[in-house]
Amino acid sequence: MKTIIIDYGLGNLRSIEKALQYVGAEVEISKEAHVIDTADALILPGVGAFRDAMMHFSTLERVVKDAVDEGKPLLGICLGMQMLASESEEGGLHKGIDIIPGRVTRFPASELKVPHMGWNSLIKKKDIPLLKGIENGSFVYFVHSFHVSTDTKYEVAMCDYGLQFPAIIANEAGNVIGTQFHPEKSGLTGLRMLRNFVENYGH
Repeated sequence: MKTIIIDYGLGNLRSIEKALQYVGAEVEISKEAHVIDTADALILPGVGAFRDAMMHFSTLERVVKDAVDEGKPLLGICLGMQMLASESEEGGLHKGIDIIPGRVTRFPASELKVPHMGWNSLIKKKDIPLLKGIENGSFVYFVHSFHVSTDTKYEVAMCDYGLQFPAIIANEAGNVIGTQFHPEKSGLTGLRMLRNFVENYGH
């Protein structure tokens, strides 16, 4: 299975590439639509501001949506997960890719520090192939100030940081998944998820 990491100008591409190579994936980084079109599976990374990300991504949005419509698996990571939603309130109201209905909102003011940064545990709501061998309560690594608010039917796992927010979401077809945390920075748990993605999707 050939996995393409989408390079739209934002994201920690190399660390994701190394993690995928470690779990045995055939992986390539590309910003070319014709190359992305040949992928068996896609990774949408993201670091930074939502508006900037969508502006950079605009030229590739159609090819990615077409791939998803064909049933190809897509894994959105951190900001990449937020981009899957309908819209974001970060820096004003901006449209997302709208693959999984929802809105990206900021953590409310509280005694907790924002961004939410560091290790936190997963509260599993559903068992999907991505979570094969992952125990409820497993710790993963987060860095974010905004989170996705969506319908419960799209929620796969939650996390508690002053409120419960989706740590993993998936579309109803099951081929589009988002992780608010960074699997590539989440130790053995994150590597297991990436291995699950490579082995259980896109065949």
